[in-house]
Amino acid sequence: MRRTLIAAAALALPISLAGAPTAVASHGISTAAAVSFVTQGTQGPDDVCNYTDSRPSLRLGSSGAAVQQAQCYLNQAIDAGLDEDGDFGPVTQSATEDFQQCADIVVDGRIGAQTWSFLSFWANAPDAPFC
Repeated sequence: MRRTLIAAAALALPISLAGAPTAVASHGISTAAAVSFVTQGTQGPDDVCNYTDSRPSLRLGSSGAAVQQAQCYLNQAIDAGLDEDGDFGPVTQSATEDFQQCADIVVDGRIGAQTWSFLSFWANAPDAPFC
C-alpha cells in the first residue's frame, strides 16, 4: 500500500506542483523540499490538521470533515481565521481564493487536487502562515 501511495504521489507531482517553483520559492521553500514532502505523504500523526485524510473536490455548499480539514489548513497556511465548522460558505470560499492567489495557482474558489496539494504542504510547513 505504501509503495502505491508513493507511486501515485510521484505521478501526481508534476500536476500538483505545476506553477510551484514560483510560489514555493517565493515563500522560501525549495522545490526539493516540496517533492520530499509530497512523496513522504502529508496526512498522519505529524499533520497539523487531523479531521480526515479524504480529499474530495470542495466548493460553495460542501460540508463535512473534508471541509473542516480544508478550513484548518487555510487557518494554518494563511491565518484565515475561519471557524472549522465544516460548512463551505462564502467566507471559506473567499479564504480559498486568497490562498490560491497567494500560492500563484488557479483562483476559482474551489478546492480540487492542486489546491489540496498546496494547502497540505503550506499548512504543514514550519514557517506557516505565509500570506
